Amino acid sequence: MLLLLLLLEATLLQLASGSYHPFYNGFYYNHIMNDMGNGQDKDYFNGARLVVETSKDPVYSYNGANVTLPCHYRFEPDLGDKRKIRIKWSKLRDDYTKEQDVAVAIGKTYVAFGDFKGRAHIHRASRHEASLVISDVHLKDEGKYRCEVIDGLEDESDVVDLRLQGIVFPYQPPRGQYRLNFHEAEQVCQDQGAILANFNQLFQAWSEGLDWCNAGWLADGTVQYPIRLPRKPCGGVHLAPGIRSYGPRHRHLHRFDAFCFSSALRGEVFFLDRLAGMTLEEAKQSCQDAGAEIARVGHLYSAWKFLGLDRCSAGWLADGSVRYPIVNPRPNCGPSEPGVRSFGFPSKGRFGVFCYKER
Repeated sequence: MLLLLLLLEATLLQLASGSYHPFYNGFYYNHIMNDMGNGQDKDYFNGARLVVETSKDPVYSYNGANVTLPCHYRFEPDLGDKRKIRIKWSKLRDDYTKEQDVAVAIGKTYVAFGDFKGRAHIHRASRHEASLVISDVHLKDEGKYRCEVIDGLEDESDVVDLRLQGIVFPYQPPRGQYRLNFHEAEQVCQDQGAILANFNQLFQAWSEGLDWCNAGWLADGTVQYPIRLPRKPCGGVHLAPGIRSYGPRHRHLHRFDAFCFSSALRGEVFFLDRLAGMTLEEAKQSCQDAGAEIARVGHLYSAWKFLGLDRCSAGWLADGSVRYPIVNPRPNCGPSEPGVRSFGFPSKGRFGVFCYKER
């Protein structure tokens, strides 16, 4: 309300004086209020245009890395250095509404919030820099971020997109197809070293070749599936390739599979075997004896995509499934396309094991 009154008063003063200035965000005027009651006007508006700029292209990173989201500001015309500038970073939802505060800075003092506490700070190496540095990037950090610069009553902002290099994989639990409500889908992805994928991640995976005829939960509560080769059981032969959508579903009652998203690893995946193979419990112990843990499904997919892990020998994973990664297809190693092959969840049998050791 105060700002509206200030704008109205400024406009009336301009009309009364017969002068006119270009209108930029309502902040091209000075000396509009007697602040002290002593006949001395205070400058609430500085007569300059504030411009905030971030990267127009997405900034790419990966799980566990450090990333800088660039942001710079300037005044037109330049007002010099002595400005009491406040900088605020927020994480946004896809519709550009605020999801959470990230960090706020005034001068050299800054405060980070929530999960970003201890991981985020505002970098001001140059005169008009307001960049955000995030350390130990988490999978859920992907998204849009707003850099907001506040100078008194003037406020300008710009948005930058942080994307993680990763891989989307479909997941079914041991109980079989379509057994997960939304919250269970979130949990199984976390159990596999991943998170529920968002639409942009699924679309990217589809553009890279993912074709999967089972519908799965996404992070926004919708249920979708990617089709590159239209066929009758997968929406019909007459629909164009693309992402098929069931739209939002009831998060407690409806049950589907899950599309999980995992990023590059902070460690390595390696294979262990014995001549007679191992049970699942023996496999877990073998990884522990090697100073590691039994790998999760997300670990194996990430090692396959980012580290080129290629092994034509099946191994246990933490969820009780048996899988193996193929980069270079060859005889006796499954289909003719690269991918992670699955033997499902055998109740008995002896196999090797994939272990994961963080650096």
